[in-house]
Amino acid sequence: MKLIYDLEDKPKLKSNLVFAFQQLLSIIAATLLVPILVNAAAGEEVLNQAAALFGAGAGTLTYIAFTRKKSPVYLGSSFAFISPLIGACAFGYFGIFLGAVFAGLVYVIIATVIKFVGTKWVDKLLPPVIIGPTVALIGLSLCGSAIANVNGSNAGGYNLIHILCGLIAFGATVLASVKGGMTAKLIPFIIGVGTGYVAAALFTIIGNLTQTAYLQVIDFSPLVNNFKEITLDSFIRVPDFLAIGMWKEGLSKLNGWQGVSQIALLFAPVAFVVLAEHIADHKNLSSVIERDLIKEPGLTRTLLGDGVGSIVGSFFGGCPNTTYGESVGCVAITRNASVSTIIIAAIYSMVLSFFTPFVEFVNTIPACVIGGICIALYGFIAVSGLKMVQKVDLNESKNLFVVSSILVTGIGGLTLNFGAVQITSIATALIIGILTNLIVKDKAEAPAVEEVAEEVVETVEEVIEEVEETTEEA
Repeated sequence: MKLIYDLEDKPKLKSNLVFAFQQLLSIIAATLLVPILVNAAAGEEVLNQAAALFGAGAGTLTYIAFTRKKSPVYLGSSFAFISPLIGACAFGYFGIFLGAVFAGLVYVIIATVIKFVGTKWVDKLLPPVIIGPTVALIGLSLCGSAIANVNGSNAGGYNLIHILCGLIAFGATVLASVKGGMTAKLIPFIIGVGTGYVAAALFTIIGNLTQTAYLQVIDFSPLVNNFKEITLDSFIRVPDFLAIGMWKEGLSKLNGWQGVSQIALLFAPVAFVVLAEHIADHKNLSSVIERDLIKEPGLTRTLLGDGVGSIVGSFFGGCPNTTYGESVGCVAITRNASVSTIIIAAIYSMVLSFFTPFVEFVNTIPACVIGGICIALYGFIAVSGLKMVQKVDLNESKNLFVVSSILVTGIGGLTLNFGAVQITSIATALIIGILTNLIVKDKAEAPAVEEVAEEVVETVEEVIEEVEETTEEA
């Protein structure tokens, strides 16, 4: 699909403000869910939702700066780090931030290595036969979450009214995107969420009037409680930033170097795992915008942006960040890849984190409505991966084995557990796919020694040139 707005394009400000709000809506539920899950496991409020929202915006702006405005990616709270975050709670606020630093440093180190060895290995290690099904797997692996939200099972039970509201949100999104005018096609998720919310509100009002719990889809208590006593905090409140917690608590819970080493073991291995998803997300987005982000702005810059962005985001919100498939899906469906839209969305995230009614309102959006629009978001991620597989000759049995190994192990949920470290099902599937591809690859497909030698020589020459240029400038 041809993009309506390319990377460098800047929609009119009024329109762009709406487009950016839509980007924010696509990622906000997941971003706010991470601190909720960590707090629930820790048994106390360690991470603050509003602070996580601010951190996501700050991390995204950091990423945009490192990639020189050449990649339309939004960073949000990473689910992969939920388990390490829960473990780090025992080491206090400083321990949580130190964990994000270790995770970010892994990205920085890998980016530095890539700076000298180049990115040609990415195309050889991750050809379409591997990256295609992996991207599809990312979308398919999220399907269970979307449906659990739609049918209400994540809220304690199956509910037909929840399903109806979810399908209304999904239907409105589809109609806006396919049948709507130019403006509607650019804001289908705002239309979908708005329509689903209105339907859910009507059922809730009827449920309250008739005292029928089955119809009460929306829990308005966050908003109601916020305005029980009208104070300044009811409208504007400074988020409980992790940095404030670090300042007040100090190093009292860190437990010295032993604690530091334990935190490193919690976070660093997970960062290596998330690297695979980082590459897959950027490959997927590359196919959407028809530009190879691995080459320009380059994997070095995207990794630096993601790694340093995680550190910056955690300094404020506590949660290490990652690229969001929901954001990629939003770009794909709306065909708006303008980096200016992402920048405004990040600014929205930071500003609105201080606006208490907005944060509380977001908490009232029912999961079934979010699940409805996620049917479209996650579906587009899966389909974009399948489009990559179209380039693969599936009449070749070796390709069938590679694709099937990734899909079956990934969808089946195979994970590798090494003590406190868990390699996620997506990363496990990717590893198995790479190994399978290496086993079945023909000798003729393997890079010749001469070819490898030429690449090494080219890399060395490039490094020498850069050193000479730096010396001359000095």
